[in-house]
Amino acid sequence: MDCLYQRALEVIFAASPDDKVTLALCLENDWQNNKLEDLPDKMVAPPDRPARPQRPILLPPSQVPRRRLGTAAGRAALLHAIAHIELNAIDLAFDMIVRFGPHISSADQKQFCADWVQIGGEEAKHYALLSERLNELGVPYGDLPAHDGLWEAAARTADDVLARLAIAPLVLEARGLDVTPQIIAKFKAQNDLASVRILEVIYAEEIGHVAIGARWFHQLCGEAGRDSSATFAHYVQERFPAGLKKPFNHEARQAAGLERPFYEFLTNQRT
Repeated sequence: MDCLYQRALEVIFAASPDDKVTLALCLENDWQNNKLEDLPDKMVAPPDRPARPQRPILLPPSQVPRRRLGTAAGRAALLHAIAHIELNAIDLAFDMIVRFGPHISSADQKQFCADWVQIGGEEAKHYALLSERLNELGVPYGDLPAHDGLWEAAARTADDVLARLAIAPLVLEARGLDVTPQIIAKFKAQNDLASVRILEVIYAEEIGHVAIGARWFHQLCGEAGRDSSATFAHYVQERFPAGLKKPFNHEARQAAGLERPFYEFLTNQRT
């Protein structure tokens, strides 16, 4: 049998987005059909950065051109930006397995891996849907610049599973829950219903991703004897000092297991 660890590394080391998607979806299928062994006892550290295609050009976030949704070009640019996030999210899911999976208790390790395999497969599906739509719009992925903010956040949390859970799903993905309904409304107003259908799929499944992140964050905090609210506040202040942005989508956050007292006060902790 193949090993989950090696197959996850293959995803991370795939530079071609299409190859990365194919490998992720094949891994998910094989895992669901019990064709993969669990994590081995000894593993080398995963790479600091996943493999990436030569394009898109990566710029500082402040230099990425603003997107005006009132135009077809603006909508394509926004879809391109979301596709870039989803491509990074594939690697984040499988990095979670190979970087932190070995440190999860043996009783919980298989479920931990199963959750992040599921997320990795769904992120791959999201990227594939967006890539196909971008091709239909004549703006293939890679044609526009992007920024590396998501992986920079991953690098800042590579030493601590609680930090990674706090910042990746509970800050960054939760922010996606806040903004996606407004994005969908703007695409509907422009009658871009093909893009709306894709964004609605992503939105529904991202609620589940945040929920998985929240569940593991609370569980691992409990196992470590730490208060989860105080621990979340600590990591936001330490690893994401810009703080959280309003407005919040409280309904979607609650559906994902994030109660308002857990996060709302951190808007006042910005530096």
